Amino acid sequence: MTQRFDVCIRGDGIVARSLALLLARERLRVALYHPPERTPGHADVRAYALNLASRELLEQLRVWPDQPQATPVTGMQVWGDDGGRIDFHPQNGAAEMAWLVEVPALEEQLAQALRFAPEVQRLDSLEGVQAALTVVCEGRDSRSRQDFGVQWTVKPYAQKALAARLICSQRHGGLARQWFQQGDILALLPLGGAEGSELALVWSVGSARAAELEALPAQEFVQALQAAAGPEVGRLSLSSQVMGWPLTLSRAERWVGPGWALAGDAAHTVHPLAGQGLNLGLADVKTLARVLHEREYWRGLGDEKLLRRYERSRQADVLAMGLVTDGLQGLFSHSDARWQALRNWGMNALGRNRFITTWLTRQAMG
Repeated sequence: MTQRFDVCIRGDGIVARSLALLLARERLRVALYHPPERTPGHADVRAYALNLASRELLEQLRVWPDQPQATPVTGMQVWGDDGGRIDFHPQNGAAEMAWLVEVPALEEQLAQALRFAPEVQRLDSLEGVQAALTVVCEGRDSRSRQDFGVQWTVKPYAQKALAARLICSQRHGGLARQWFQQGDILALLPLGGAEGSELALVWSVGSARAAELEALPAQEFVQALQAAAGPEVGRLSLSSQVMGWPLTLSRAERWVGPGWALAGDAAHTVHPLAGQGLNLGLADVKTLARVLHEREYWRGLGDEKLLRRYERSRQADVLAMGLVTDGLQGLFSHSDARWQALRNWGMNALGRNRFITTWLTRQAMG
């Protein structure tokens, strides 16, 4: 039996669900395809740093989580590996730079909203499904890209990101901290609400070092982490298992074609050091929905010239973020003392330049 839809979205993550809700507001019939769930693994310990633009989009969809699932970031301290330091603060009278949002809480908010969106039908099979436009939002390991002949370029970093949840002996005060340490990048991010003492760990380390850390008992892992972070963060303890995944800079050669488009990590990934991955994906969602809304009445949803507008609008921003994160990762991966002195001098000089730090903060805030 044939089922006809305006748009078929392949994927069931935050990007896919957000796009489905936005298109449902346009009274488009949407199929949200996701194959049957695999056996559940460990609890998801990730948290996303979302900027103001992402928050406004999610509030528009009425899926923004309340505190303590969305913790405001009121400042950020970044250290180099030899005394370099930059402090970032909110701009334009804002009280927050960003928000740390719990992944399961946001996914549940989106799931609840979809239950009240009759235009969206969730499917576990594509048999008999026809749609004017297919949008692939399956993440970086998407298999559907191959269906459309898309070349996927990957630059591996020989690093893994380790993520976990921590309890700290002192309140975080909304302060995010990040250390660049001889190629390793350590971030401790505030969770549990403005007055909380829970932290999200994202620790990017070399693959061999990551394997060593993952094999450590919990107490020894915390000792290694405490040595890297220093005593000023307070005493740390693990409150979750440690997750790890390989890091890459990757992009699709093409984002669109006749009747199809890519969005989110299915189109691009960047190093997590700037915390912009999901912000880029939600910006894709917003732009694609706007392009479809503004199309000429005689253009179909799958018109390739129409979809090119989406691709052109987003590729420059994604390329710029990829260059920035790739450049920083490369700069701090050199162990030579001359590079170390140069980058820490640069960090201190940047920290003293109010114009540049203000501009960087505004970009991060969206």
